[in-house]
Amino acid sequence: MARTDPPPRRGDPEPEGAGIFHRRYLLVTLGALALVFLAAFESLAVTTIMPLVSRELDGASLYALAFAGPLATGVIGMVAAGNWSDRRGPVGPLYASVALFVLGLLIAGSAGTMAALLAGRLVQGLGGGAVTVALYVVVARVYPPVLHPKIFAAFAAAWVVPSLVGPFAAGLVAQWLSWHWVFLGVVGLVVPALLMIVPALRGLSGGDEGDVPAASAAAAKPWDFGRLAWAALAALAVLGLNLSVELPAAGGVLAAAAVVVALVAVRPLVPRGTLSARRGLPAVILSRGLASAAFFGAEVYLPYLLVERYVFSPTFAGLTLTGGALAWAAASAVQGRLGARLEHRRAIRFGSAMVLGAVVLALATTLLAWPAAVAITGWIFAGGGMGLMYPRLSVMTLALSTKDTEGFNSSAMSISDSLGGALALAATGIVFAAFATATAAGAGGTGAAPFAGVFALTTVLGLAGVAVAPRVSGGGQA
Repeated sequence: MARTDPPPRRGDPEPEGAGIFHRRYLLVTLGALALVFLAAFESLAVTTIMPLVSRELDGASLYALAFAGPLATGVIGMVAAGNWSDRRGPVGPLYASVALFVLGLLIAGSAGTMAALLAGRLVQGLGGGAVTVALYVVVARVYPPVLHPKIFAAFAAAWVVPSLVGPFAAGLVAQWLSWHWVFLGVVGLVVPALLMIVPALRGLSGGDEGDVPAASAAAAKPWDFGRLAWAALAALAVLGLNLSVELPAAGGVLAAAAVVVALVAVRPLVPRGTLSARRGLPAVILSRGLASAAFFGAEVYLPYLLVERYVFSPTFAGLTLTGGALAWAAASAVQGRLGARLEHRRAIRFGSAMVLGAVVLALATTLLAWPAAVAITGWIFAGGGMGLMYPRLSVMTLALSTKDTEGFNSSAMSISDSLGGALALAATGIVFAAFATATAAGAGGTGAAPFAGVFALTTVLGLAGVAVAPRVSGGGQA
């Protein structure tokens, strides 16, 4: 009979020369990478097909909500999964989050109206946000610290293949079969991915297996209902901001109130001074949110622009995302090799400037009717900028944290990332709808003004990111 190693547990000695693909970690590595791969594929695929879905379901006014909604509910999932994992370990949160992710895919994949699609996306976002946190806790419990950089690097690499094939494959499926299968097709792959992780999950509930005091302490830790309530309020504010476009009479008041509520709700979820860009960790957290806002606020409209204004097929419009994602992966690898030779602040300043330049090129392409290749090429630089920034912002967050604040600060970084993107997408949705209503669309489809409005707003967000970037250094721990 073949020798079978027991599932690894935190505190077990590491096999000599073991890597993340050693037989002791092989199944959990493959399963975790598969989950990351599928989440990446689904994210890129949905961005590719959403112009087609919006047209078929007559959902142009809710286009941005299909992206902002999952980011908003994902914040609730992150907070809940983190608190649950601290109490009972990552097993329950991981199972529950994958179940919610699958349920959301099923609802969206069977949707016949834009409202049903949005419902599925909200559930999917709730599960997706929780999956991320649960997987990080699994990594902390299963792998020794020496292997953490390798498994996180593998997570980043798991985005490369979806970047190459995701948008193109989604476009082909949508054209030849139906966009419904882009959602439904992922369902059959998620369950096998989870099953590969199951052996490594044994003994991870509560504390380490056999560690009664640790397990008792984890079980005794109370639910942080305060943070959950603030996360839910922030998510509701983002959803309200998106829906304000449906209320022409009171939409402006509702939108302003939603922004205020979102900013108030996020304050307890991030370090003090974040919203005022205080030097050090607060500026790092804010930079993450601004980068996400500028990049994703513009990215979801690029395929839409190419389909509506340049008559691209969904398949080829999605190639824009491929170029940006590949540049992101390549820049991440380059900054990793440079290490200390590239200062953190300089990497973040370069990265934020590259994102800003790409958004400005998209704006100029829209206003001046330049060839689509200009915006597509620009987006490669945007991806490169994100690849320079994101790893360094993560490293700085941990470096500026104490042992007691690592969890809170890591959560704050993810929340800033998600809420920054969600608020930007909500705002761009309002701008897009306002310009679409004010200007009559020609016979060829949506006019240029709505897209110009979107890229103008994300240009402002990019300028804010460039302004905050120099403040990421010079502060202390938090």
